[in-house]
Amino acid sequence: QVQLVESGGGLVQPGGSLRLSCATSGRTFMSYSMAWFQQAPGKEREFVAGISWSGGITYYANSVKGRFTISRDNRKNTMTLQMNSLKPEDTAAYYCAATQTPADYVPQGEYQYSYWGQGTQVTVSS
Repeated sequence: QVQLVESGGGLVQPGGSLRLSCATSGRTFMSYSMAWFQQAPGKEREFVAGISWSGGITYYANSVKGRFTISRDNRKNTMTLQMNSLKPEDTAAYYCAATQTPADYVPQGEYQYSYWGQGTQVTVSS
């Protein structure tokens, strides 16, 4: 069983930055691919960014490329999402997700992830 706890959300002005963190429990963190998803009101949950278990492979949604950076620290069992140049359309609840993968790659489908955090709200507004 893996437990995920997000932190770091909040209110920020357009153009600002936020850093989201996901702390995980369990001794097999290194075998899990990790990702961030976002869900805005009235919309489906969407993939934002993901990182393979080694950290060597990352993948981003087109809407956040060049602005967001995902990383992980396998010694500390944590994953982060650095969000820069935030836009009002980035406003959403952000969820940390994890899944075991047979190879070092990044699943991008919501259904491919087995474990989810409770979410943290990001609001971009002036």
